[in-house]
Amino acid sequence: MTQMSASHRPARPSRASIPLLLAALLAACAAVPPHPPAPAAAADPSALTLTAEVALKRGDCRAAAEAYAQAAAAGDARLARRATEVALACEHLPAAWSAVTRWRTLAPQDRDAAALYALVALKLYRTADARAAVRDYCRSVLAAIPAPPAQSDAAAPRHPRAGTDPGTRAVADLVALLLGDTDASAVLAAMSAVPEPLASSPQALTLFGDLALAAYDGKRAEEYAQRALTADPGNLAALRVLARAYVLRGDAEHAIATARASVAADPALGGLELAQIYASLDRIEEAHQQLESLRSVSAVPAAEIDRQLALLAFQSGDLKEAQQRFAALLASGEGNETAQLYLADIAARGGDRERAIADYRRLYDSSVAIAARTRAAALLLERTTRADSARTEALALLDDYGAEHPEEELQLSLTKAHLLADHGDAEAGLAVLAGELERHPEQPSVEYDRAVILDQAGRVHESVTALEQLLARRPDDPALENALGYTLADHSLELSRAEGLIRRALTVMPDNPAALDSLGWVHFRRGEARDAAGTLARAYSIDHDAEIAAHWGEALWVSGAQGEARRVWAAALAREPDSRPLKATVGRFIPDAK
Repeated sequence: MTQMSASHRPARPSRASIPLLLAALLAACAAVPPHPPAPAAAADPSALTLTAEVALKRGDCRAAAEAYAQAAAAGDARLARRATEVALACEHLPAAWSAVTRWRTLAPQDRDAAALYALVALKLYRTADARAAVRDYCRSVLAAIPAPPAQSDAAAPRHPRAGTDPGTRAVADLVALLLGDTDASAVLAAMSAVPEPLASSPQALTLFGDLALAAYDGKRAEEYAQRALTADPGNLAALRVLARAYVLRGDAEHAIATARASVAADPALGGLELAQIYASLDRIEEAHQQLESLRSVSAVPAAEIDRQLALLAFQSGDLKEAQQRFAALLASGEGNETAQLYLADIAARGGDRERAIADYRRLYDSSVAIAARTRAAALLLERTTRADSARTEALALLDDYGAEHPEEELQLSLTKAHLLADHGDAEAGLAVLAGELERHPEQPSVEYDRAVILDQAGRVHESVTALEQLLARRPDDPALENALGYTLADHSLELSRAEGLIRRALTVMPDNPAALDSLGWVHFRRGEARDAAGTLARAYSIDHDAEIAAHWGEALWVSGAQGEARRVWAAALAREPDSRPLKATVGRFIPDAK
């Protein structure tokens, strides 16, 4: 039975960009089971604050967040701010919403209050509320910007490329805050409230274009980039956005032409961009040649060219060349911990798991520690049984890191749950998530991952119900619409409804490869293999994901194009030889394939 693919799971945003969150607070709350909050004798902010601090000291993050939210309801703006910070740090969204709403009511001109109100609103997918907060944030920004001195038209600068103005920087800071913890399509919708003149500078337009790219809306990204270039011809950042928008929209000719225009604007940065455009179009040899040609450009360091060539080889599946290049970077002193991680990945993909685990172990306390520990844990789980001590060792890799880095506790628990489910113990994964829901009530990431793992456990109707309940609370969330539509289609349930959900998602994120893959899968389940193959080819051109390749190849095979299906599967296996869904699909059609 095909499970919900990783490509259909919403990306889990990093929490690293959220300001105001206290690591010490999280350390006190890490991995401690929640206790019911002690009842307060009266609605006294001081008493409730004391209750909250006691809860923090004993490690009960949920009780602390709830007590602080109660205190904020009767306290001042400073207390409401503290309550918001605690609730966000504890990932307790109901308490965060209560606290930040109170803070914004008490301090309607406070820019930080507006920013965090928008953040919590987007976490809860209250997009209209987030837009209102963005508008108020921007009004505060505009009020704080001094009027420019009078000058003649001749003295006025024609293009503001020389530096980013304070207003644009403030908008960029808000985007970074929101995008670091919520879905890009929701952030793009919220940022539509940015007023003039903040929304019309070339820098702001380029920023919105980048945001549209992250939201998989190539048409909007193109429009923003074109407007920026109208105001500032030759703007390298806008040319970059425009080239990538063309890639998203499947227009290779214009993507390459635009990237070549960026070379004319800046031979070094533009030359690297052209190589990346070739790579994203899967024109690997041209990307390789472009990178080699940059050795004659003095502004491009040789180490950067070598790094890009190593990445290109790895991403195209040429592990031998990638290993040689990453090893050479390290030997020359130009490599870093990321290069070491790639070498460990290459060992794992090449089947040398003992070496891979040893290489990952050297990175357990590095800047790539979470990735190294997660991949080592996966390798350990592949060779264990549920009672095996190696299973305990695998899970301890995540638990030990979480104990030292409590700000990562939730993300590590979600990772642990998926590792368990992916290695045959979905019920244990669900138990991990049940504990997280106790600590973080109504946390969308936990509830969503629970639906995914219910599907893996074969509890399809429970998975569908869980997604429907989430969607009832977040009715315009395109990622949830796509997830529910895909789950229904994957099990040949309510195909008309599934298609409607997926098409709604595509109106918001029209170039999202996961949603395009879902649409192709609906066609396939209906017996429309040829139509499915075309849509799946489009999805794969945007994201060379192994599970999309599995679907595309299956549609090709069933439609009679077995030779093309073999080529698609071979290329995808070269990129991701350990993909279980891909290997399972290939095994059904080519049993003797290796």
